[in-house]
Amino acid sequence: MSGYRKLSRTASQRKALLRSQVTALLYHGRIVTTEAKAKEVSRIAEGLIALAVKEQDNYDKVTVTCKVPKKDASGKRVKEVVDGKKTTVYLEEQKEIKKDRPSRLHARRQMYKVFYPVTEVPTAGKGRKKGTKKVDMADKMFTEIAPKYTNRNGGYTRIVKIAQRPGDGAMKVLLELV
Repeated sequence: MSGYRKLSRTASQRKALLRSQVTALLYHGRIVTTEAKAKEVSRIAEGLIALAVKEQDNYDKVTVTCKVPKKDASGKRVKEVVDGKKTTVYLEEQKEIKKDRPSRLHARRQMYKVFYPVTEVPTAGKGRKKGTKKVDMADKMFTEIAPKYTNRNGGYTRIVKIAQRPGDGAMKVLLELV
């Protein structure tokens, strides 16, 4: 007997399916799928959430000096001519950043092994590349999802049976974060 469901797929197909469904679940908060897939996705998602909860506050705040391009009133970079070439003018600023400790960095990398890249598209510009931005799912786990579950010991997902699928009679379920 195996320790996981094979879902009638090869290993690479199964891994891709589960990765995409875990990413969708943690990005949207809920997905509709079959019961067998939901149970497997739930196992993976709960492990990732537990990891995020454990490493949530494991970082140091560090102040760094960085060069930032100077911008004019319209938001364009200010350029000046030096030796006949246009160069951008930079200002030095102090910024406070979060620096992961080794265990949190390892947790972040474990999450990146599972998550697919997510691109957020604004509703006004559907179908256009302008205004899209990449979502850092590991950061979302640490800042949005983990704080909700700090006082909870497991059981981060819920499976609600909906109905049987018309084509093959498979049980459809709603898998959601509690």
